[in-house]
Amino acid sequence: MTAKKIPTSKEVAKATFDLLEERGVTVLDIAEIVYDLQLPYHPALTIQECAESVERVLQKREIQHALLVGIELDKLAEQNKLSEPLQSIVEQDEGLFGVDETIALGAVLTYGSIAVTTFGYLDKVKVGIIEKLDCKKEKGVNTFLDDLVASVASSAASRLAHRQRDEQEQLQEGNPAT
Repeated sequence: MTAKKIPTSKEVAKATFDLLEERGVTVLDIAEIVYDLQLPYHPALTIQECAESVERVLQKREIQHALLVGIELDKLAEQNKLSEPLQSIVEQDEGLFGVDETIALGAVLTYGSIAVTTFGYLDKVKVGIIEKLDCKKEKGVNTFLDDLVASVASSAASRLAHRQRDEQEQLQEGNPAT
């Protein structure tokens, strides 16, 4: 048995973006959530800045790996290829399962407490594409994907919040932001 080569960062990133697109999730879908989350704190914020933040988050290996695993599990459940009782648990998005949130929470930890609390909020209120994914059970399984999208949006929002604070501090010190 010959060992397969480890995929390059570009290959992993492309696979992640391709899977999101295949599942009907765009960077703009996630950016809209980030925009709504951050606009009250950053009135000059643009949707483009939010999209750039989402893209930066999606470049992190931890996020990519979580998405690849979660989406694969959702796809396997759609194909009825998981063993019971896991098949039924994932297929029905059983309320006490929690593994979907655990993977998403693990990914969001990279971006600190703001991301963690924002993830909890998004997991509860399910806005935008997150709500569409959560309610789309008859057209597929998104048990992991809805939480992972919330994780990406939370991370991107946290990233913007920290960046805004850095810019404010630089202005107060008389140094223009770079």
